[in-house]
Amino acid sequence: METIELGESGPVVSRLGLGLAALGRPAYINLDHGQDLAGRRSVAELRKHAHDVLDAAFAAGVTYVDAARSYGKAEAFLADWLADRSVAGGAVTVGSKWGYTYTADWAMDATVHEVKEHSRSNLEKQYAESRRLLGRSLRLYQIHSATRESGVLDDPDVLARLAELRDGGTLVGLTTSGADQARIIRQAAGIEQGGTRLFATVQATWNLLEPSAGPALAEAHAAGVGVIVKEALGNGRLTNRNPVIAERLERAAPGFNPDAVALAAALHQPWADVVLSGAATPGQLASNLSAFEVPRASATAIPPMAEDPATYWATRSELAWT
Repeated sequence: METIELGESGPVVSRLGLGLAALGRPAYINLDHGQDLAGRRSVAELRKHAHDVLDAAFAAGVTYVDAARSYGKAEAFLADWLADRSVAGGAVTVGSKWGYTYTADWAMDATVHEVKEHSRSNLEKQYAESRRLLGRSLRLYQIHSATRESGVLDDPDVLARLAELRDGGTLVGLTTSGADQARIIRQAAGIEQGGTRLFATVQATWNLLEPSAGPALAEAHAAGVGVIVKEALGNGRLTNRNPVIAERLERAAPGFNPDAVALAAALHQPWADVVLSGAATPGQLASNLSAFEVPRASATAIPPMAEDPATYWATRSELAWT
């Protein structure tokens, strides 16, 4: 597994990370997510299933794991796995996030699955919860989906508290979403606290359907900010579950599954440090890992398929929780 230093003087991590968004709760917006769980929706069943995927990832050399307070019981499942497998300190780097609260209470048909709140009080509450579960394995704590509307990057109380976490040894980052990602990335890269840049990393959506954040991510990377790519498969739209696009990807790199080709396109971006796999099964993870075998020439010469960002994000917002 390829490794890289995450940002300036950050931990050395695997270039492919494992995101737990689809493994910590019974419903998620990935296409046909219900098929992946195959009825394993109780807490006990999903815990075991998450551990199976974590086992496969660790065996393959994946050493970066991404969680969030809003991913149901993802942090708890991860904490249990780290303890059950006696994973040595530092062997796995965990990044988690604050800002959303999981509200579905394990219900598939919940009207609202998560609620966003970027207040300092919520930061205090959720950081304490994450740290209690993950202990020293928690190396990176990120704002979950900083946007212009939330105003979190303009909140002096939140920024001051994040600076305290940074000065106490926790790397601080942010994630972004929406058509305005580039503006948020550039704003965040310029924020200083105590004369030092506040954010060590930025996690943003970049994929073949929505590459608009690329130039801003390149600028941030050049300035020393670690870049983590999320949703490189477009919540399943860049997999064999979307036959039209899958055919185009398979033509670009014959012999490889479409998910591997799409992930390879992200991995070959010169500014991308870590690309997250959102695999919900060991089989999906194995296919994702074959992205490292896709020839660079194929991964960087895929015919354009980008959508207008507003269209992309409108489509994403309509994906069903299954």
